Amino acid sequence: MARVCEITGKKPLVGHNVSHSNRKTKMRQLPNLRKKRIFDESTGRWMTVKVSTSALRTITKIGLKKTLEKAAR
Repeated sequence: MARVCEITGKKPLVGHNVSHSNRKTKMRQLPNLRKKRIFDESTGRWMTVKVSTSALRTITKIGLKKTLEKAAR
């Protein structure tokens, strides 16, 4: 599975498209992922990660270290 957020673990969801006549066809809802270079202050290195946009907002708000601690719980 390539479309997984490396921080939060968000994956594609599976459901149905339901037409007006109530026919159901399978569909996938993919997470909103971006490839991003993030600077890790503890190691002093840049790392490229595939993260969801909600995880990016969390990193911006509380920082990378706290976000990783929160995700590990």
